[in-house]
Amino acid sequence: MLLERIWSANAYRNFHYLIACPETGEALAVDPLEWRLCLNAAKARGWQITQILNTHEHLDHTGGNLGLVQATGARVLAHAGAATRIGDVNVGLSRGDVVRVGRTVELECLDTPGHTRSHICLLSHTEQPALICGDTLFNAGAGNCHNGGEPELLYDTFSSQLARLPDTTRVLPGHEYLTRNLEFTLDREPGNADAQELLARSRSLTPEAAPITTLGEEKRINTFFRLRSPDVIGRLREVFPEIGEHPDERTVFLKLRELRNRW
Repeated sequence: MLLERIWSANAYRNFHYLIACPETGEALAVDPLEWRLCLNAAKARGWQITQILNTHEHLDHTGGNLGLVQATGARVLAHAGAATRIGDVNVGLSRGDVVRVGRTVELECLDTPGHTRSHICLLSHTEQPALICGDTLFNAGAGNCHNGGEPELLYDTFSSQLARLPDTTRVLPGHEYLTRNLEFTLDREPGNADAQELLARSRSLTPEAAPITTLGEEKRINTFFRLRSPDVIGRLREVFPEIGEHPDERTVFLKLRELRNRW
């Protein structure tokens, strides 16, 4: 499997992805808002974009569909529950479906609600797994739930799906928010040495060169995975004393998401 991360340099701070078959050169474009960047990158590598996948229905992920379809004739794939809101979707996807690219690439669809009710992540079963996670999981952060999402569903997605993936899984989100997310982690857990080190490194890099984390690293630097940390709980109680001394993980997650909304 060949994978290319494309920095959009737009106000939304989008990352786009091309996933290609090394044998045929056929490629899948994920959330190609800046579709010309994706098309030019594919042409430079000798790939042909034959499919487009939208992780969810928000316009900052679907707004490039029409241009790229007109340029390539690619088919559009999306969560079956979001297809009518996106429009002109050729294939509606559900949990466990496999997206095939060329002869060699197979990507498992994970049904990951929270940011929206109909959100897909793609998981590669390669030697080092990769998770194309849209706006569900960010490097050191979690998606918001402002526009059609539910924090309770996002917690369930984190706890029952994402946390159980191999620690070696690369995390490839739809936006570049690493520095700000690490600042939030350190606001909640000032003594987190791993987050301190990565924040110092990320501040010296351009967004295009932002580090790609693994799920194992996320469990050390992402406050939304650190729900049992005494420091996280203690500082959260300063804002939400009603959670008590021993809140469950769901409560900690939901209060962190609430706090992040206004932080």
